Amino acid sequence: MCCDGFCSVADRMETNGTDEVEKLKSKLMSAWHNVKYSWVLKSKTAFSRNSPVFLLGKCYHFKAVDVESPTESCTAEALDDDVVTGNVDGFRKDFTSRVWLTYREEFPDLPGSTLTSDCGWGCTLRAGQMILAQALLLHILGRDWTWSEALTLEPLDTETWTSSAARRLMATVEASIQGERAQVTQQPLCAAQGGAEEADSYLQEAYHRTIVSWFGDRPSAQLGIHSLVKLGMTSGKHAGDWYGPAVVAHILRKAVDEAVDAMLKGISVYVAQDCTVYSADVTDSHSGRTGSHCDPQGLNSEAASDSRAVIILIPVRLGGEKINPQYLSFVKSILSLEYCIGIIGGKPKQAYYFVGFQDDSLIYMDPHYCQSFVDVSTSDFPLQSFHCPSPKKMPFSKMDPSCTIGFYSKNVEHYKRISTELSKILQPSSKEKYPAFTFLKGHVKDYELSIAVEKQEWPFIRDTRTAGTTSGDFVLL
Repeated sequence: MCCDGFCSVADRMETNGTDEVEKLKSKLMSAWHNVKYSWVLKSKTAFSRNSPVFLLGKCYHFKAVDVESPTESCTAEALDDDVVTGNVDGFRKDFTSRVWLTYREEFPDLPGSTLTSDCGWGCTLRAGQMILAQALLLHILGRDWTWSEALTLEPLDTETWTSSAARRLMATVEASIQGERAQVTQQPLCAAQGGAEEADSYLQEAYHRTIVSWFGDRPSAQLGIHSLVKLGMTSGKHAGDWYGPAVVAHILRKAVDEAVDAMLKGISVYVAQDCTVYSADVTDSHSGRTGSHCDPQGLNSEAASDSRAVIILIPVRLGGEKINPQYLSFVKSILSLEYCIGIIGGKPKQAYYFVGFQDDSLIYMDPHYCQSFVDVSTSDFPLQSFHCPSPKKMPFSKMDPSCTIGFYSKNVEHYKRISTELSKILQPSSKEKYPAFTFLKGHVKDYELSIAVEKQEWPFIRDTRTAGTTSGDFVLL
């Protein structure tokens, strides 16, 4: 008994010691990634004054006031002095209003682990959360909605935030050596502006907070990282693993299916298989049915109760080992559509949420910044850290070919329009041989296809790179 008791105590000490080591590693990794990524996140991005900017279906133009001096440089500070006209503020407000979900730290342990941060591995899950959040904004608030405080957020400053991250790293190390928990306080991005609001604005703000709260970093959040990790475990994924865009698409589908909130019952997620969207299956999703063969064509809106909106996620691979440049025009075309909710993509092993483009560069939201845990269970939790005032750009040529494209369909009639418009976009040009994905009538079962995820690869266009650069005057945002 004594021996067994001693062994039991020793085992617990060993387990506790291992847990503490893992927690320390998690803290150090969080702080290190903060230092690593903050300078990129906070650096200013140059936008051409001479080319339109597309953001999830909306088009914006930046132009100099003095058309005879188009070469005049312009900084973010100059923008505030009205040196540049056009839709600069409109673009800023629209971009900043998108829900930004990043690495977080000091939240409750993730399922099946002692990890309290997703730093270094959770970026694809965060990109997936952002595409889902955009779909919910469309579904509940509409594409024209913008956050009233979007333009009050201060641009993120490189030096301030990088030095803050370094101080936090040192605080973590010192507290770990002393055997104490590092006390990390959230840096407020700006002060909330008060004032009376109209009833409609008040209601919209309430919906806005509700949507953000669904993605909170706590076990009870229906679309939070704890729920996503738990659902990923059924597919062999665990906290700390790398999640691909296709796997995340299926996790999001499960999360929405299992959500209990009444507003989430009015929407479902359809994930395409083998780069193919089956129209009858989408129609069934709109009606709340699965596996129905009442409408073999899947396009008869009168055959079913059109009660639910559908988020259509399409995992694709736009090339072999590298992105195929022939797909650039296709990516631009879909990001120009208002029912496009963006792309879960990024660079190799570094996920981003792509929301637009200018010339041959993609505009994205970056999840690679570790922020402090925010308790979204309170009625007045701060919203500032869930919105990013600093858009980023990346050349299309650097994009990883593996990605998941998203669309929002309101009803069956809307889906008929979507499938028709996308089928035209997907028609191969003289240089192309294969579309990125296809639409087929009927159900997937009608074609007796396997349901393997991420194992199928579409034939790709030969990688014949074309040279070309775009020059112009720039606006820094």
